[in-house]
Amino acid sequence: MSENKIPYKIYLSEDEMPKAWYNLRADMTNKPAPLLNPATLQPMTAQELEGVFCAELVKQELDDTTPFFEIPQEIRDFYKMYRPSPLVRAYCLEEKLQTPAKIYYKFEGNNTSGSHKLNSAIAQAYYAKHQGLKGVTTETGAGQWGTALSMACSYLGLDCKVYMVKCSYEQKPFRREVMRTYGASVTPSPSNTTAVGRKILERDPNTTGSLGCAISEAVEVAVGTPGYRYVLGSVLNQVLLHQSVIGLETKIAMDKYGVKPDVIIGCAGGGSNLGGLIAPFMGEKLRGEADYRFIAVEPASCPSLTRGKYAYDFCDTGAVCPLAKMYTLGSSFIPSANHAGGLRYHGMSTTLSQLYHDGYMEATSVEQTKVFEAAEVFARVEGILPAPESSHAIRVAIDEALKCKETGEEKTILFGLTGTGYFDLYAYQKFNDGQMSDYIPTDADIAAALEKLPKVE
Repeated sequence: MSENKIPYKIYLSEDEMPKAWYNLRADMTNKPAPLLNPATLQPMTAQELEGVFCAELVKQELDDTTPFFEIPQEIRDFYKMYRPSPLVRAYCLEEKLQTPAKIYYKFEGNNTSGSHKLNSAIAQAYYAKHQGLKGVTTETGAGQWGTALSMACSYLGLDCKVYMVKCSYEQKPFRREVMRTYGASVTPSPSNTTAVGRKILERDPNTTGSLGCAISEAVEVAVGTPGYRYVLGSVLNQVLLHQSVIGLETKIAMDKYGVKPDVIIGCAGGGSNLGGLIAPFMGEKLRGEADYRFIAVEPASCPSLTRGKYAYDFCDTGAVCPLAKMYTLGSSFIPSANHAGGLRYHGMSTTLSQLYHDGYMEATSVEQTKVFEAAEVFARVEGILPAPESSHAIRVAIDEALKCKETGEEKTILFGLTGTGYFDLYAYQKFNDGQMSDYIPTDADIAAALEKLPKVE
């Protein structure tokens, strides 16, 4: 189909929606390293993991050979409330930049939670409900995951306990109130409600918190409360599996119009959005069927891929969770209280870490003032106020499009717009008032955290 026939927004019909999630690990020659028991340093067994996670989710977590998992009908019916999400041709942004590049973005903000997180939240809540559990616990950074999970739990009649990173709890009160509206309890982390929280506060009473801290608290409560399990919004293999619906829809829509992206860009915190967007495209690359350039974009204040170490580390600050082999800044690393709260995680998905280590994708880090400059340009021409996390991908997509302007190349750029920024107006206010600064950790800051990595042969 000719270029001028491609609409601004490409929607799929319900019949075209994916009926199965795609497990990228099935096509990886080098599989992600297994999670290790922190006490024995041996690979975690399903039985051990089932003390923390739902049984069916453990099966998905450990399976690296099954390429597709059928999406249960009840989840597919829930997806229909906001999926398929639109694939948008950014004609206005292209015109603004005067670039020969063609820019597309997959928009995941068209649901009440405001982000892609609902794709996995409903799946994890569904499996908890079918296991007969009373409720779940979790952590949240910017609040998008907590909001999504509270929605899913409300829909299915489950209790939801959320530990929210303290600086985000204070910066984003309205996100917190959405969670409470859907029935969740929300506690700023670290808190005095858990042993690990009290320990962290004793060490640093003024800490702004981190996702690693909040994970520790949520896991402690889940393990110590009968009828509860812990669920996680990023990093884990099961989450990337559920989020593959993003990439699958995107590829179906692009194939429908004969469009092949040259560059695929996603923001990178723990890996859920990036892993979901690139999944089917990376699968083609791994199978030798097509080639793409993949770029992971992370905040300069928390640069796990670009400045971290590929090693086994705890997934949480309290060192109660399994060890994962990933690119990490060290579980004791506390990032600055910047506004891209959902990207403030010290490590990266084991799957994405392995792919990056093997050279299948690139990574770059960007300062938040430059991120918000890009967000402002995008909002003014495309009509969507983007989330700070998404704006990292926007920044690099704009940079790539401007390179095309310089060289005259007509590349096709695809990026993930993970959600909206209407609960991030405190951050936009700081930027507009000229009060936003860029904090970049020193080599000494990172080295100090990496020195505390567990000793694993």
